Amino acid sequence: MPATRQAPTARLRRLAAELRRLRAESGQTRETIEEKTRINTATLYRIESARVRPQKRTLLALLDLYGVDDEAERERLVGLSRDSRQLDWLQHYEPGLPAAYQTYISFESEANRLQNYESSYIPGLLQTEAYTQEVIRSMRPSETDEGVHQRIKVRRRRQEALHKDAALSLWAVIDEAAIRRTVGGEAVMREQLDHLLKVAESPSVTLQIIPYHAGAHPGMPGAFVVMEFPHDDPALVYTESTSGGLLLEGQADVERYRWIFQRLVAQALSPAETTKLIRSL
Repeated sequence: MPATRQAPTARLRRLAAELRRLRAESGQTRETIEEKTRINTATLYRIESARVRPQKRTLLALLDLYGVDDEAERERLVGLSRDSRQLDWLQHYEPGLPAAYQTYISFESEANRLQNYESSYIPGLLQTEAYTQEVIRSMRPSETDEGVHQRIKVRRRRQEALHKDAALSLWAVIDEAAIRRTVGGEAVMREQLDHLLKVAESPSVTLQIIPYHAGAHPGMPGAFVVMEFPHDDPALVYTESTSGGLLLEGQADVERYRWIFQRLVAQALSPAETTKLIRSL
């Protein structure tokens, strides 16, 4: 009974946690489940670690074995599996995107709040198209024109989350270096700074700059995003470097980055002071 490989989502993580709980309560091991259902242990491990989405018949077989007889509960779990599919629009861009980035986008699409610190760049959700293009070309000099265009379209789709009725809440803290670095020339940077002033007026966006005079701060090692989810789904942290992206799920890691973000907020200019600084450039 094969499962469907996909980028993880918050709902898939929730389903995996439910299935782990049900198996533990039933007293079953992965080995005994393989004997009774022919769902091999490797597949079950991938399902329980949210690496794959179970096919419906696999999920129903597990629920039967775990003694889940309540129809409402069965439908809830089947619905959770059905709704855990990867974003339809993202599948079109899969071949050109690193797996870690796809995973991040999937989680970001389900988050209701982001705390984003950037040390060198304007946050992706707040970038203009021209700024994005310059960043991609500088980071990926061998990228084809089509590849650059595809990545820009992905960035634009991600930015739509800030304009939905139930808009994503973004709290962005940016090092002053990012707004002073002239990416793409004066015209491109002027447009980007004007865009920051515009989005800073949105009720769903909080923007703060850490000024040079703040001195050393705990964000200096690099950028990160803390993603918060509805339905009490556990938070995640995403960090990125030249070697790729990394998702951190451990509670200790999440709490550490929450603490770092609050320290950064305390050292940053207020939103009003931030817009004043941007206007002065």
